[in-house]
Amino acid sequence: MAEMMARRIEELQTPAFVVDLPKVQNNAAAMIERFRNTGVRLRPHMKTHKTVECADIMTGGSRRCIVVSTLAEAFFYAEHGFDDILYAYPLPVDKLARCAELAQRLALFHVLVDSVAALQELRNTPLTGGKLWSVWLKLDCENKRAGVPHDDPAALDLAKAISESPGVELTGVYAHCGNSYDCTGLEEIHAVAQATTTATLRFMDKLKAAGISCPVSSIGSTPSCSHPVTDMALLSEVHPGNYVFYDVQQSLIGSCRLEDVAVRVLTRVIGHYPHRNQLLVDCGWTGLSLHSLGRLDTGYAVIDGHPELRLIGMTQEHGRIEPVSGQLEFEKFPLGSMLAIIPYHSCATAAMHPVYFVHSNGEIEATWKPTRGW
Repeated sequence: MAEMMARRIEELQTPAFVVDLPKVQNNAAAMIERFRNTGVRLRPHMKTHKTVECADIMTGGSRRCIVVSTLAEAFFYAEHGFDDILYAYPLPVDKLARCAELAQRLALFHVLVDSVAALQELRNTPLTGGKLWSVWLKLDCENKRAGVPHDDPAALDLAKAISESPGVELTGVYAHCGNSYDCTGLEEIHAVAQATTTATLRFMDKLKAAGISCPVSSIGSTPSCSHPVTDMALLSEVHPGNYVFYDVQQSLIGSCRLEDVAVRVLTRVIGHYPHRNQLLVDCGWTGLSLHSLGRLDTGYAVIDGHPELRLIGMTQEHGRIEPVSGQLEFEKFPLGSMLAIIPYHSCATAAMHPVYFVHSNGEIEATWKPTRGW
């Protein structure tokens, strides 16, 4: 209730996850325009924020053509009038009945497979009323997480099996160029984007040569889609997600500038410890996550406006801050004073918070409540 009474972000109880609405709108608009100009469909990923309001911004209000990473997200968006939802996760057998529920309910609900075993589960669970399972083949283009390696003959065999299966149709090929997260700078981003695009398009050519119908080719990651290569115009669609918030990691990769990052975690000073030259703040890993593992020069994150400080450690509800060098000027940070932390990974940090405080120039305009669970 106290948070609802706050009019400015400075009045919030901390730790608090705050979202700069104009930056979100600018980040989303830039991505929409970028791919509108190339004639490639944008299918934004919802995993970073998992809210209706941000999804509306990313889809331009259409509530169509999105990607989710959990079934909880899929149901959440379906319940809010979204359609054409791709569940971009290797088909979980324990959730097959619930997938079927969405496939029957929505005009377009797509599932992802990367094995004959998963395909067999779909064959064993036919939809009713003349509906077909809309299946996307997950291709691994050197990301080395999920998917069939793009140059493995098994990928073409699986595509053929999908296309020949009763009750199933091959809708798309999906590749995530998550290896772009290892990049530093535009040249490396372009190299990964080009390699993923080339591998995907070559696989589409193989499908065509084999007489296998598959209308959609889709790749994505925030770095590659923030700086697309020319050949990406030959794809059907792209599916980035993190770009709507961005984060410190993306700024280091070269996806964005630090000033494009739309989110902060607000925290307050709760202790002075001159004997160890440290401040204590009320944001621990439950408010920020430990994703960076403290590898930054500034520790676990970046403290906005204070390059002289670093967040060197966190426990569940506490954070320890010390100067990069020299003695800490404690009088500049009295008890109760507020600091704003720019998260290393906004997806991981957002997942720690049950509500986001959305503001313009510090004035709170709304609260967004994400869906949670799997």
